[in-house]
Amino acid sequence: MLLSLLGFQKAEAQWDNNRNKARQNKKNINTNLQNSNGMTFKYGQHIYTMRGTLSIENYDQQATGEVTFSNVPADYDEFEAVYTQFLGKTPHGTAAMMPMAMELYGRDRELGLQCLKLICYPSNVYSVTSILDTKYGASRFSPDNDPYIQRYLPAAVLKGAAPDNSYCPQEPYTVEMRASVNKHQKLQISGSGTVMYIYVMGKGWDTEKRQVEIVRQPDSELHQVFNCPSLYTQCKTIRGKWNGLK
Repeated sequence: MLLSLLGFQKAEAQWDNNRNKARQNKKNINTNLQNSNGMTFKYGQHIYTMRGTLSIENYDQQATGEVTFSNVPADYDEFEAVYTQFLGKTPHGTAAMMPMAMELYGRDRELGLQCLKLICYPSNVYSVTSILDTKYGASRFSPDNDPYIQRYLPAAVLKGAAPDNSYCPQEPYTVEMRASVNKHQKLQISGSGTVMYIYVMGKGWDTEKRQVEIVRQPDSELHQVFNCPSLYTQCKTIRGKWNGLK
């Protein structure tokens, strides 16, 4: 009888512990809170905001988008929550997650690969990593100060970052976007869905408009990055030392 009572008390304590954890998680994640700056998502102490008129349903050449974030996601759980509950629901939100994923790939290859697989159309994942592997790590054949090695590449599309200031962006980090001159198209090569084209603005290149292709499948509310070579192509060589991103 005593053993049964102790077992019940232990199970009840575990249930209370799980309930408290669930409450804490709910407290730490606030989704789609409306404020004067647009839509806001909070994960722990990290804050993400999104505004814009870019839409995969309709083409509008005057449409724009903007995403700000206080920090790069700390881990996969945060990255997934931001994507599935917030930014992935719009084309501009999804496009803005590419520099985040690229930065995480620079910090941890396995983590970054998970993030890229989450937000990218399958054919795009290894197109990205095959280039980043060469741009993030020098080989024994690389000369000193090799300009091709550009670990700072994820910062090149963040507002305020430029080669002259060592790619130091303003805070909170901001990704500014606008509609491309290219209209939406139906996906025809493989699968189905609509592809739209977005310009991500960045001072890291002479041509500041970096085109990103976004796709959404008919049975999904989430968007994916279909293609984005202009985000990881060679940018202007840094002047000074890059201090990294938070």
